Amino acid sequence: MKKFRTTPKHLKGASRQLWVRLRSDFNIEDGAGLVLLQAACEAFQRTQEARAMIEKEGCVIMDRFNQAKPHPAVNIERDNRAQMISALRALKFAPEDMP
Repeated sequence: MKKFRTTPKHLKGASRQLWVRLRSDFNIEDGAGLVLLQAACEAFQRTQEARAMIEKEGCVIMDRFNQAKPHPAVNIERDNRAQMISALRALKFAPEDMP
């Protein structure tokens, strides 16, 4: 289980900082807690990546029939935000607990 004792290497920037901060502030040491924390941070990272893509390209794109449709990153952002919230709830975090 040692692989979860350090910050996952694939987490970058704000996601990595979130891992460190939440793990420290809430003293997350158990295997299940570390798996949920990793899932929350991965979802947060994907949410941030999708948000950056939407900001760059817009939330609407034109399909091959020249019809406007939502950018696929809109769904990625929404789905990963929900996954992040779900993982944080599974850790039994409440908004007033967040640092």
